Amino acid sequence: MTLRLSTVILPYRRWHEGSRSAWVRAEELGFHTGYTYDHLSWRSFRDGPWFGAVPTLTAAAAVTDRMRLGTLVTSPNFRHPVTLAKEFISLDDISGGRVTLGIGAGGTGFDATALGQEPWTPRERADRFAEFVPLLDRLLTEDSVSYEGDFYAAHEARNIPGCVQRPRLPFAVAATGPRGLRLAARHGQAWVTTGDPRLYEDGTPEQSVQAIRGQAERLADACAELGRDVTGLDKILLTGFTPDRSRPLESLDAFVDFAGRHAELGFTEIVVHWPIPDSDFAADQKVFERIVMEAPAQLR
Repeated sequence: MTLRLSTVILPYRRWHEGSRSAWVRAEELGFHTGYTYDHLSWRSFRDGPWFGAVPTLTAAAAVTDRMRLGTLVTSPNFRHPVTLAKEFISLDDISGGRVTLGIGAGGTGFDATALGQEPWTPRERADRFAEFVPLLDRLLTEDSVSYEGDFYAAHEARNIPGCVQRPRLPFAVAATGPRGLRLAARHGQAWVTTGDPRLYEDGTPEQSVQAIRGQAERLADACAELGRDVTGLDKILLTGFTPDRSRPLESLDAFVDFAGRHAELGFTEIVVHWPIPDSDFAADQKVFERIVMEAPAQLR
Protein backbone atom coordinates (compact mmCIF):
# COMPACT_ATOMS: atom_id res chain seq x y z
CA MET A 1 0.00 0.00 0.00
CA THR A 2 1.24 3.48 -0.87
CA LEU A 3 1.93 5.58 2.22
CA ARG A 4 -0.55 8.46 2.31
CA LEU A 5 0.48 12.00 3.19
CA SER A 6 -1.91 14.30 5.03
CA THR A 7 -1.64 17.69 6.69
CA VAL A 8 -2.89 19.57 9.75
CA ILE A 9 -3.87 23.16 9.08
CA LEU A 10 -4.19 24.98 12.40
CA PRO A 11 -7.12 27.44 12.60
CA TYR A 12 -5.08 30.45 13.71
CA ARG A 13 -5.82 32.77 10.76
CA ARG A 14 -8.99 34.46 9.60
CA TRP A 15 -10.61 32.55 6.76
CA HIS A 16 -10.00 35.25 4.14
CA GLU A 17 -6.53 36.14 5.45
CA GLY A 18 -4.70 32.92 4.64
CA SER A 19 -6.75 30.04 5.98
CA ARG A 20 -8.90 29.54 2.87
CA SER A 21 -5.91 29.61 0.55
CA ALA A 22 -4.09 26.98 2.64
CA TRP A 23 -6.98 24.52 2.37
CA VAL A 24 -7.28 25.08 -1.36
CA ARG A 25 -3.54 24.66 -1.86
CA ALA A 26 -3.51 21.50 0.29
CA GLU A 27 -5.95 19.86 -2.11
CA GLU A 28 -3.96 21.07 -5.12
CA LEU A 29 -0.84 19.44 -3.67
CA GLY A 30 -2.62 16.12 -3.42
CA PHE A 31 -2.84 15.60 0.34
CA HIS A 32 -5.02 12.66 1.27
CA THR A 33 -6.65 14.42 4.24
CA GLY A 34 -6.65 17.94 5.62
CA TYR A 35 -7.09 17.89 9.39
CA THR A 36 -7.37 20.58 12.01
CA TYR A 37 -7.13 20.59 15.80
CA ASP A 38 -10.34 20.75 17.79
CA HIS A 39 -9.37 23.02 20.69
CA LEU A 40 -10.75 26.18 22.25
CA SER A 41 -7.18 27.47 22.32
CA TRP A 42 -3.83 25.73 22.20
CA ARG A 43 -0.39 26.25 23.73
CA SER A 44 1.54 29.21 22.31
CA PHE A 45 -1.49 30.26 20.21
CA ARG A 46 -3.62 30.90 23.30
CA ASP A 47 -3.35 34.69 23.22
CA GLY A 48 -3.84 35.02 19.48
CA PRO A 49 -6.55 34.22 16.95
CA TRP A 50 -7.97 30.69 17.06
CA PHE A 51 -11.13 29.50 15.32
CA GLY A 52 -13.53 26.60 15.80
CA ALA A 53 -12.82 23.26 14.15
CA VAL A 54 -16.28 22.39 12.83
CA PRO A 55 -16.99 25.76 11.14
CA THR A 56 -13.45 25.68 9.70
CA LEU A 57 -13.94 22.20 8.27
CA THR A 58 -17.35 23.19 6.92
CA ALA A 59 -15.79 26.11 5.08
CA ALA A 60 -12.99 23.82 3.87
CA ALA A 61 -15.58 21.38 2.54
CA ALA A 62 -17.06 24.18 0.46
CA VAL A 63 -13.75 25.05 -1.26
CA THR A 64 -12.44 21.50 -1.83
CA ASP A 65 -13.79 18.54 -3.79
CA ARG A 66 -11.51 15.52 -3.31
CA MET A 67 -9.44 15.84 -0.15
CA ARG A 68 -10.79 14.19 2.97
CA LEU A 69 -11.30 16.38 6.04
CA GLY A 70 -11.10 15.68 9.75
CA THR A 71 -10.13 16.50 13.31
CA LEU A 72 -6.89 15.53 15.07
CA VAL A 73 -8.41 15.29 17.52
CA THR A 74 -11.77 15.96 19.12
CA SER A 75 -12.06 15.05 22.81
CA PRO A 76 -14.53 15.00 25.71
CA ASN A 77 -12.80 18.04 27.24
CA PHE A 78 -15.57 20.31 25.98
CA ARG A 79 -17.63 18.06 23.71
CA HIS A 80 -20.77 16.03 24.37
CA PRO A 81 -21.52 13.02 22.15
CA VAL A 82 -25.09 14.10 21.33
CA THR A 83 -24.22 17.53 19.97
CA LEU A 84 -20.96 16.32 18.41
CA ALA A 85 -22.80 13.62 16.46
CA LYS A 86 -25.26 16.15 15.05
CA GLU A 87 -22.47 18.46 13.93
CA PHE A 88 -20.50 15.68 12.23
CA ILE A 89 -23.51 14.17 10.49
CA SER A 90 -24.08 17.65 9.07
CA LEU A 91 -20.41 18.04 8.11
CA ASP A 92 -20.38 14.60 6.50
CA ASP A 93 -23.39 15.62 4.41
CA ILE A 94 -21.95 18.99 3.38
CA SER A 95 -18.64 17.42 2.37
CA GLY A 96 -20.24 14.62 0.40
CA GLY A 97 -18.92 11.92 2.71
CA ARG A 98 -15.31 13.08 3.09
CA VAL A 99 -15.06 13.37 6.87
CA THR A 100 -12.97 11.42 9.37
CA LEU A 101 -13.56 12.01 13.07
CA GLY A 102 -10.30 11.90 14.98
CA ILE A 103 -11.07 11.42 18.68
CA GLY A 104 -8.93 11.21 21.80
CA ALA A 105 -9.30 11.24 25.56
CA GLY A 106 -8.23 14.88 25.93
CA GLY A 107 -5.60 16.37 28.18
CA THR A 108 -4.84 18.98 30.82
CA GLY A 109 -4.44 22.04 28.60
CA PHE A 110 -6.68 25.09 28.32
CA ASP A 111 -9.63 23.03 27.07
CA ALA A 112 -9.68 21.11 30.35
CA THR A 113 -10.74 24.13 32.42
CA ALA A 114 -12.36 26.53 29.94
CA LEU A 115 -15.87 25.47 30.97
CA GLY A 116 -15.06 26.17 34.61
CA GLN A 117 -14.40 22.61 35.77
CA GLU A 118 -11.35 21.23 37.52
CA PRO A 119 -9.00 19.25 35.25
CA TRP A 120 -9.91 15.57 35.16
CA THR A 121 -7.40 13.02 36.36
CA PRO A 122 -5.91 10.60 33.81
CA ARG A 123 -8.21 7.89 35.14
CA GLU A 124 -11.30 10.07 34.81
CA ARG A 125 -10.32 11.03 31.27
CA ALA A 126 -10.00 7.34 30.45
CA ASP A 127 -13.33 6.58 32.12
CA ARG A 128 -15.09 9.31 30.16
CA PHE A 129 -13.46 8.28 26.90
CA ALA A 130 -14.58 4.68 27.43
CA GLU A 131 -18.19 5.95 27.58
CA PHE A 132 -17.82 8.73 25.00
CA VAL A 133 -16.69 6.58 22.06
CA PRO A 134 -19.32 3.79 22.19
CA LEU A 135 -22.13 6.32 22.67
CA LEU A 136 -20.86 8.39 19.75
CA ASP A 137 -20.72 5.21 17.67
CA ARG A 138 -24.39 4.54 18.41
CA LEU A 139 -25.44 8.14 17.77
CA LEU A 140 -23.85 8.08 14.32
CA THR A 141 -25.40 4.76 13.30
CA GLU A 142 -28.87 4.70 14.88
CA ASP A 143 -31.84 6.95 14.11
CA SER A 144 -32.77 7.37 17.77
CA VAL A 145 -30.64 6.77 20.85
CA SER A 146 -31.47 6.77 24.56
CA TYR A 147 -28.70 6.16 27.06
CA GLU A 148 -27.92 6.82 30.71
CA GLY A 149 -24.30 6.48 31.77
CA ASP A 150 -21.99 7.69 34.50
CA PHE A 151 -20.92 10.77 32.52
CA TYR A 152 -23.20 11.13 29.48
CA ALA A 153 -26.87 10.75 28.74
CA ALA A 154 -29.08 10.84 25.66
CA HIS A 155 -32.87 10.84 25.54
CA GLU A 156 -34.38 9.89 22.20
CA ALA A 157 -31.58 11.76 20.43
CA ARG A 158 -32.53 11.80 16.75
CA ASN A 159 -29.91 11.65 14.00
CA ILE A 160 -31.88 11.25 10.81
CA PRO A 161 -30.81 10.70 8.02
CA GLY A 162 -27.47 9.57 9.47
CA CYS A 163 -24.09 9.75 7.79
CA VAL A 164 -23.45 9.76 4.06
CA GLN A 165 -20.69 7.25 4.78
CA ARG A 166 -22.20 3.96 5.92
CA PRO A 167 -22.67 2.64 8.48
CA ARG A 168 -21.10 5.87 9.78
CA LEU A 169 -18.15 8.16 9.16
CA PRO A 170 -14.81 6.62 10.18
CA PHE A 171 -13.21 7.08 13.59
CA ALA A 172 -9.47 7.68 13.96
CA VAL A 173 -8.86 6.91 17.62
CA ALA A 174 -5.82 8.48 19.28
CA ALA A 175 -4.55 6.19 22.02
CA THR A 176 -1.43 4.71 23.60
CA GLY A 177 -2.73 3.24 26.87
CA PRO A 178 -4.41 -0.18 27.17
CA ARG A 179 -7.97 1.09 27.50
CA GLY A 180 -7.65 3.53 24.61
CA LEU A 181 -6.05 0.91 22.39
CA ARG A 182 -8.97 -1.43 23.08
CA LEU A 183 -11.35 1.35 22.04
CA ALA A 184 -9.36 1.84 18.83
CA ALA A 185 -9.45 -1.90 18.18
CA ARG A 186 -13.20 -2.13 18.75
CA HIS A 187 -14.51 1.11 17.26
CA GLY A 188 -11.76 2.61 15.13
CA GLN A 189 -11.22 2.56 11.40
CA ALA A 190 -7.82 4.11 12.13
CA TRP A 191 -5.44 4.49 15.06
CA VAL A 192 -3.51 7.72 15.76
CA THR A 193 -0.29 8.27 17.69
CA THR A 194 2.16 11.12 18.15
CA GLY A 195 4.81 8.83 19.59
CA ASP A 196 5.95 8.68 23.20
CA PRO A 197 5.82 12.18 24.78
CA ARG A 198 8.38 11.12 27.40
CA LEU A 199 11.02 11.01 24.64
CA TYR A 200 10.29 14.43 23.13
CA GLU A 201 12.87 16.41 25.10
CA ASP A 202 15.73 13.97 25.66
CA GLY A 203 15.01 10.89 23.56
CA THR A 204 16.56 9.88 20.25
CA PRO A 205 14.82 9.12 16.94
CA GLU A 206 15.85 5.49 17.36
CA GLN A 207 14.27 5.29 20.82
CA SER A 208 11.13 6.89 19.41
CA VAL A 209 10.84 4.28 16.67
CA GLN A 210 11.21 1.53 19.24
CA ALA A 211 8.53 3.10 21.46
CA ILE A 212 6.12 3.45 18.55
CA ARG A 213 6.83 -0.15 17.53
CA GLY A 214 5.77 -1.14 21.04
CA GLN A 215 2.56 0.87 20.74
CA ALA A 216 1.75 -0.81 17.42
CA GLU A 217 2.39 -4.23 18.93
CA ARG A 218 0.02 -3.49 21.80
CA LEU A 219 -2.60 -2.35 19.29
CA ALA A 220 -2.18 -5.67 17.47
CA ASP A 221 -2.69 -7.50 20.77
CA ALA A 222 -5.86 -5.50 21.45
CA CYS A 223 -7.18 -6.37 18.00
CA ALA A 224 -6.32 -10.03 18.48
CA GLU A 225 -8.33 -10.11 21.72
CA LEU A 226 -11.37 -9.05 19.69
CA GLY A 227 -10.63 -11.38 16.80
CA ARG A 228 -9.86 -8.43 14.54
CA ASP A 229 -7.05 -8.34 11.99
CA VAL A 230 -4.91 -5.31 12.85
CA THR A 231 -3.94 -4.91 9.19
CA GLY A 232 -7.49 -3.76 8.53
CA LEU A 233 -6.94 -0.74 10.79
CA ASP A 234 -5.22 2.31 9.29
CA LYS A 235 -2.31 3.61 11.36
CA ILE A 236 -1.72 7.37 11.43
CA LEU A 237 1.38 9.14 12.73
CA LEU A 238 0.91 12.82 13.57
CA THR A 239 4.41 14.24 13.28
CA GLY A 240 6.06 17.09 15.16
CA PHE A 241 6.00 15.47 18.60
CA THR A 242 8.81 12.92 18.33
CA PRO A 243 12.49 13.73 19.04
CA ASP A 244 12.88 14.40 15.30
CA ARG A 245 10.62 17.45 15.74
CA SER A 246 10.65 19.46 12.50
CA ARG A 247 13.80 17.91 11.03
CA PRO A 248 11.95 15.60 8.61
CA LEU A 249 10.67 18.72 6.81
CA GLU A 250 14.15 20.16 6.27
CA SER A 251 14.68 18.26 3.01
CA LEU A 252 13.10 15.68 0.73
CA ASP A 253 15.70 13.08 1.69
CA ALA A 254 15.16 13.68 5.41
CA PHE A 255 11.44 13.19 5.05
CA VAL A 256 11.71 10.06 2.92
CA ASP A 257 14.05 8.55 5.51
CA PHE A 258 11.72 9.46 8.39
CA ALA A 259 8.55 8.31 6.65
CA GLY A 260 10.17 5.11 5.41
CA ARG A 261 11.23 4.10 8.92
CA HIS A 262 7.66 4.48 10.13
CA ALA A 263 6.12 2.82 7.09
CA GLU A 264 8.13 -0.25 8.07
CA LEU A 265 6.18 -0.25 11.35
CA GLY A 266 2.93 -0.55 9.41
CA PHE A 267 1.88 3.09 9.26
CA THR A 268 -0.42 3.89 6.37
CA GLU A 269 -0.60 7.67 6.81
CA ILE A 270 1.89 10.35 7.84
CA VAL A 271 0.49 13.74 8.87
CA VAL A 272 2.62 16.90 8.69
CA HIS A 273 1.77 20.36 9.96
CA TRP A 274 1.17 23.10 7.42
CA PRO A 275 4.10 25.50 7.94
CA ILE A 276 3.56 28.30 10.45
CA PRO A 277 6.32 30.94 10.60
CA ASP A 278 7.91 31.69 13.97
CA SER A 279 6.43 28.62 15.64
CA ASP A 280 7.32 25.02 16.44
CA PHE A 281 5.86 24.22 13.02
CA ALA A 282 8.03 26.59 11.00
CA ALA A 283 9.26 25.13 7.70
CA ASP A 284 10.30 26.36 4.28
CA GLN A 285 7.12 26.38 2.19
CA LYS A 286 8.93 25.49 -1.03
CA VAL A 287 10.68 22.53 0.55
CA PHE A 288 7.42 21.48 2.18
CA GLU A 289 5.61 21.49 -1.16
CA ARG A 290 8.43 19.61 -2.86
CA ILE A 291 8.19 16.91 -0.19
CA VAL A 292 4.44 16.56 -0.72
CA MET A 293 4.77 16.31 -4.49
CA GLU A 294 7.84 14.06 -4.72
CA ALA A 295 8.01 11.93 -1.58
CA PRO A 296 5.08 9.59 -2.33
CA ALA A 297 6.78 8.21 -5.43
CA GLN A 298 9.85 7.33 -3.35
CA LEU A 299 7.77 5.68 -0.62
CA ARG A 300 5.89 3.20 -2.76
